[in-house]
Amino acid sequence: MLDHLSFGVTDLSRSATFYDAVLAPLGYVRVWTASDAVGYGYPNRDDSFAIKQESTDLTISSPRSHLAFAAPTREAVAEFHAAALAHGAIDEGAPGLCPEYGPTYFAGFVRDPDGHRLEAVCHE
Repeated sequence: MLDHLSFGVTDLSRSATFYDAVLAPLGYVRVWTASDAVGYGYPNRDDSFAIKQESTDLTISSPRSHLAFAAPTREAVAEFHAAALAHGAIDEGAPGLCPEYGPTYFAGFVRDPDGHRLEAVCHE
């Protein structure tokens, strides 16, 4: 359904360092860099997710809005979560089973340095 998605960020350098670290365990890499934006996706492919420098403060509209990244394994979910916390994220839910979403739904939740709610999920 979706081709790509982008988030505004207040400090592109800080956010690029954050996303480089948290997306690596999931198999995503930086696929392009511009002076005001960075794109991520699978190696040697187009971006599916980008961060873009904003010139004003951000307002996160809804505490329920979030972006869920697909993780290849439960271990990758845990690595995503640990890397996020090590790079300034706020813990929104430790990695674990979420039976309310399904019997094999394994996810971890954080807020990035700008307040965007992120999830890594594995359906293994």
